[in-house]
Amino acid sequence: MKVTHIPFQETGFFSEIMHHYLEQNKNLKPYYNNFPNLEGFQNQIIEKEKSFSSENRTILANALTQQYDEFSISEATKENIELLRKKETFTITTGHQLNLFTGPLYFLYKIFSTINLCEELSDKFPDKNFVPIYWMATEDHDFEEINYFNFDGKKVTWNRNDGGAVGRFSTEGLEEVFQVFSNHLGNSKNAEYLKNLFSKGYLEHQNLADATRFIVNEIFKTYGLIIVDSDDVALKNLFTPFIKQELQEETSFTAVTKSIEELEKNYKIQVNPREINLFYLGDDFRERIIFENDTYKVNNTEITFTKDEILAEVTNNPLAFSPNVIMRPLYQEVILPNLCYIGGGGELAYWLELKAYFNKVQVPFPILLLRNSVQVITNKQSRKLDKLTISKKKLFLNQFDLISQKVITNTSIETDFSAKIEFLKSQFKDLKEVAQKTDVTFLNAVNAQERKQIKGLENLEKRLLKAEKRRQKDLVDRITLLQNEILPNESLEERQRNFSNYYLEYGASFLAILKEELKPLQLEFTILEI
Repeated sequence: MKVTHIPFQETGFFSEIMHHYLEQNKNLKPYYNNFPNLEGFQNQIIEKEKSFSSENRTILANALTQQYDEFSISEATKENIELLRKKETFTITTGHQLNLFTGPLYFLYKIFSTINLCEELSDKFPDKNFVPIYWMATEDHDFEEINYFNFDGKKVTWNRNDGGAVGRFSTEGLEEVFQVFSNHLGNSKNAEYLKNLFSKGYLEHQNLADATRFIVNEIFKTYGLIIVDSDDVALKNLFTPFIKQELQEETSFTAVTKSIEELEKNYKIQVNPREINLFYLGDDFRERIIFENDTYKVNNTEITFTKDEILAEVTNNPLAFSPNVIMRPLYQEVILPNLCYIGGGGELAYWLELKAYFNKVQVPFPILLLRNSVQVITNKQSRKLDKLTISKKKLFLNQFDLISQKVITNTSIETDFSAKIEFLKSQFKDLKEVAQKTDVTFLNAVNAQERKQIKGLENLEKRLLKAEKRRQKDLVDRITLLQNEILPNESLEERQRNFSNYYLEYGASFLAILKEELKPLQLEFTILEI
């Protein structure tokens, strides 16, 4: 096996705001707290230790013990839950939706990044404990985003009626999905493991939250991973002061809007706040809370509250109040002794909008760490890249640019018209000097003719390149086929494929390789040749 690292910036798949964050660009300094390095973690430990109470630790540990009550819990996970009661214990957290059968590959990369960071910090700060957390997005309601996964180029989909928090969804109907998936797998030893994991997870548990907990626990339990379900009354009770503040003062809207006004001068905005960033959660609905005419209304329902009524409802029924994407990060940081959130580029982009909000409600803002990102290349694919003299870095070029570069390199014909265009410009320069001695209409005609002829040369250059690509069709086809195989849909495979693709081929050794090779604080893109 061979491992190659390249800067995230050189893949072409990460946003400018992530480039600048990794480079610690001064434009972003006001929007995060400590940077993800050892000095940053030292500072973060001091901040969080002061702010997280022993009472909250007890409530958290008790709630987690209860959540695992009907599950086979590993000794490592049980020990980590108990460690949360101690003031010298901190969490490193990642989160993800309840995607069917873990969804895209990067789900694994997120969690291994989290586990490995805990181990690295334990080595660097031996007097502290660091516990990996997977936060299940059980309260999300975007079912269409999670009801499928891709296996071997095929989309395996769970069709059912939408409505309410996905974690509460019944697993009824997943027998049909299992049969479809099972038919794709074959009968190898690794296939039997995948079938068993899917069937035990989804066919032996009543709701999607429990099914997801089982599957994630089975994959990661030896590493002490703790799985948190935020749809929990004890945990929501800890968050009720912030819910009440949001309802009465629209706290997040004011702070986040001000941050966005500054950020959008340089960057694309990831999410926008509403006046109230809370949902009201029922058995089969999750709808926005809107304040109009001195009344709190639950969108698309007949439910209304006065101010006193809704504050009483928060006290008596905290499970009914669900934070949206703006407030969910705060909920996480309120109930966990958390130092760092590990997420993808899109996630961290919206976290960067929240720093002022955290300051306003006096909750420490966590370190933000871009998760490990991985491209797997087989030995066969690597040999093909070598034959085509395509480097690992070049592999990530836009397909049009990659093919153009290789075709130009492989031809003896002069395809670059730059010198011809410069010569043409020099000829028109002399002509324009003459034109300036006449009237403006003649000068305009000369300028127009120059633009026309340069445009003509540029079009001829493009046509010549197209003709050369046709002449080198075999090379073009080989490059296209190989890049599409490695980067499906001209995208990172981690966003397209499911872990079962590689587990079927390599079994548990694939997971062992990820555990061994992912280095979260290295802050680089990883290419694995296996």
